[in-house]
Amino acid sequence: MTQETFPMTEEGKKRLEAELEDLKVRRRPEIIERIKIARGFGDLSENSEYESAKNEQSALEGQIAKLEHMIRYAEIIDPSAAGEDTVSIGKRVKFIELPDGEAETYEIVGKAEADPFGGRISNESPIAKAIIGHQVGEKVDIETPGGQFTVEILSVETA
Repeated sequence: MTQETFPMTEEGKKRLEAELEDLKVRRRPEIIERIKIARGFGDLSENSEYESAKNEQSALEGQIAKLEHMIRYAEIIDPSAAGEDTVSIGKRVKFIELPDGEAETYEIVGKAEADPFGGRISNESPIAKAIIGHQVGEKVDIETPGGQFTVEILSVETA
């Protein structure tokens, strides 16, 4: 069985590393302190502050483990490896939905970096899957759970 990798840009990996550092250096000690204080309130079986802090600690440790795993198995994608006008991870793509939609711009990133509301869509999303490998000027049919539509790629640039 092969290990799943997490395609991402170098910038995306750096953001994950910074988030991991924050969780370990700032958040973890805060929660440990809350647990210590809550222990001082007495009977742990009826101590909601203690229970809450322990639950938060568990969630935090899960997030830390997830980030460490994604960083360990990061596959850094070099956007310049694809042609200058070719859609790939690490590129910003502007396209228009045909026949008369508005132009939209997204950066194609690995799923670990995706933030659709911030204009960063996962390479595993239906839109990205459809347009990756296509070039400026091409018309591409996209199949999504909400239906099918066609876009024309207007521009591609390294993000």
